[in-house]
Amino acid sequence: MKQLFYFFFLLVFTPSILFGQDSLKGIKSPSSLNKKAQKVEKSLTENNPEALAKSYEELADGLIETGDFVRAEFYINNALELYKKQTNSEKVVQLTRRLAQVQESQQKYKEAITNFRSAGNQAQGASASQMNFNDANRVTQRANPGAQMDYIDANIELAEADAESDEQIQLYRQKAETNLLKDDKEEAIESYGKAIELAAEKPAEAARLKRQVAIIYADDNKLDEAIAITENALEQAISGGEIDEILSQKLQLADLYFKNNQEENAISLLEETYTQAVQFGKTYVAKETTINHAAIFESKGNTQQSLKLHDRFLEDFETLIMRDSSLVDTKLFTSTEEKILQLEKERQLKDALLEKSNTFNLVLVFSVLAMLVLLAWIARSLYSIQKKNKRIALQSLRREMNPHFIFNSLNSVNQFIAQNNELEANKYLTSYSNLMRSMMETSNEDFITLNDELEQLKKYLDLEHLRFQDKFEYEISVDETLDPDAVKIPGMLIQPQLENAIWHGLRYKEEKGFLKLHFLQEGNHIKVIIEDNGIGLEKSKAIKTGNQKLHISRGLNNVRERIELLNDLYKQNIQFKIENLKESSGTRVTLTFN
Repeated sequence: MKQLFYFFFLLVFTPSILFGQDSLKGIKSPSSLNKKAQKVEKSLTENNPEALAKSYEELADGLIETGDFVRAEFYINNALELYKKQTNSEKVVQLTRRLAQVQESQQKYKEAITNFRSAGNQAQGASASQMNFNDANRVTQRANPGAQMDYIDANIELAEADAESDEQIQLYRQKAETNLLKDDKEEAIESYGKAIELAAEKPAEAARLKRQVAIIYADDNKLDEAIAITENALEQAISGGEIDEILSQKLQLADLYFKNNQEENAISLLEETYTQAVQFGKTYVAKETTINHAAIFESKGNTQQSLKLHDRFLEDFETLIMRDSSLVDTKLFTSTEEKILQLEKERQLKDALLEKSNTFNLVLVFSVLAMLVLLAWIARSLYSIQKKNKRIALQSLRREMNPHFIFNSLNSVNQFIAQNNELEANKYLTSYSNLMRSMMETSNEDFITLNDELEQLKKYLDLEHLRFQDKFEYEISVDETLDPDAVKIPGMLIQPQLENAIWHGLRYKEEKGFLKLHFLQEGNHIKVIIEDNGIGLEKSKAIKTGNQKLHISRGLNNVRERIELLNDLYKQNIQFKIENLKESSGTRVTLTFN
């Protein structure tokens, strides 16, 4: 197995050593943390939540690359808070998982487990959900590499099914590291190999993975294999264009050359690496290169040459400092981060004030709504009470007409008894009782059918005709287009007008008079016309006593008040008009109903 795998690496990682200065043309330093921090500052200043969340995420990724997991956790939490407010569920799941990974790197296992499970619960797909739960279980079993391996393999299957190459690379790296914990170097190399295959389109990433394989071979004293892999990794790092990875690969390769007794190759590569470190302002690499180079001369007892290397480093130190963008970037990043923290505090303060303001406004709105509801309820209650009072007033006015009618009827009975006319008295009482029963049955109704009203009016006119049969005749006519059973009109509005016509107009006429009652339909209205050829309004007023004048005035006011109440309560347009007939003596009363 080992021989096959070694053959695989020799076949794939064919050395191609082109390490001169020309090989670094077009190489750029990685994007600085300060630039990413400036994006955060700009987003905070512009108050752009979407851009701010993204810039926080990018800054956290940059910090993870440098191994600054403490700061990375802080900025991931900031981004996570914003994505939650934006209800971006996909990003919330991604960052919750990343947060768990960063916490695991800091050995915050309890928090990592909680966040892996949270990501699992929130994930939309079954595969993503299970992957997070597997990681939660893996961290729980961190003391048992064998149990961890089962969860890693399960996640690899899920990632392969979803064709998630980036996730597979990280999982195979994770598997390799777990194999090393089990002291299974062969399996670790195989896992790294699969990760390298998946990273074929990512030269820098592949180079870093190969560097890890080289370390395993070197630890196992397989220097030829380690050198071959590192040479290939260096070439791949150059094609990837990351200067930091290129210089790290060269340092490692020089160390392997020295251990493999290839001192000339080691010295040549260290010289090249030092020159490039000065060129790109990489102070740390220049220092490490000087130490390793000096160590070679010291091992040979050439202390003078070793001191020269140290002197050269001191001479180049100022140039290195001036060119070392990482030092400037660190200082600028620190300054920018202070601004970010200040702006973040201001943002949180504004959000808190806005939240309080929104809460106050919400309470105010609810209070106003509650007040409006209360006012509406009070208004409705008052309207209901007012309406009820109007109905009571209407009923009172309607019943006010009854005592006068009853009094007149009893007088008629008394007159028949005084005349010893028992037959007429009995007949009158029978008709009177039928009329009273009919009126009592409808006494609580504001509107009754035209049929019921006609029946009551006919009974009333029959009673009055029985008493004043030598004074008048009457006629009732109804328009054929009217349906007496379907049409409803107010009760006890017509009867008082008939009573006035008989008692104050026809009764005083010397010859026999005539009373007409007509029900006509005009469009959507019913017109009721009451005509008599009595003595007329003027003569009637002249012969009335004081009590009679008071009664008729009160009777007309009663009718007008009832009409006003009916119009108000039922949105009617009842009209009432009384007038003298010019062509002959007599009176006409006109009532119009909807």
